[in-house]
Amino acid sequence: MPKDEPPRRVEMYADLLCFLGESEVPTSGITTSIFLSTTLVKVQHKGQVTIPSRLRQHAGIAEGDIVEATFQRGHIVLTPKVVMDRSSFPNADGEYTPAQRRVINARLAKADKEIKSGRTFGPFDNADDMIASIERGLKKRAAGRKKVKQAR
Repeated sequence: MPKDEPPRRVEMYADLLCFLGESEVPTSGITTSIFLSTTLVKVQHKGQVTIPSRLRQHAGIAEGDIVEATFQRGHIVLTPKVVMDRSSFPNADGEYTPAQRRVINARLAKADKEIKSGRTFGPFDNADDMIASIERGLKKRAAGRKKVKQAR
């Protein structure tokens, strides 16, 4: 590479990173640098590959880490994942009396039954469709209240 040529670097806006799957990247016009680092690796017996140390360092992957392997747009994508022991988190087991737990379980069962019967909203293609659905529901509700008042 000639001396006056900058390293292989691509300036991308954060919203492009969101498009690529980085959901927690701020999208307020901040510019993010991505260093392209490509290496050929050989697929070994049983599909094993060795990720070069330079790539592991860039990705923050260490020995024993868990990565998620997905197939996206013709590419195999490895994403580092954090695994947490859920037993270390507090739960609500001791916070409710048996009577309160029965009420909660009954309400959850009712909600589950409504979902299984198809009484749900969405999925929506975008936020505008969701807002329009909410507004239609509010209009129907208001019309129903007017009929009740007129009947009295």
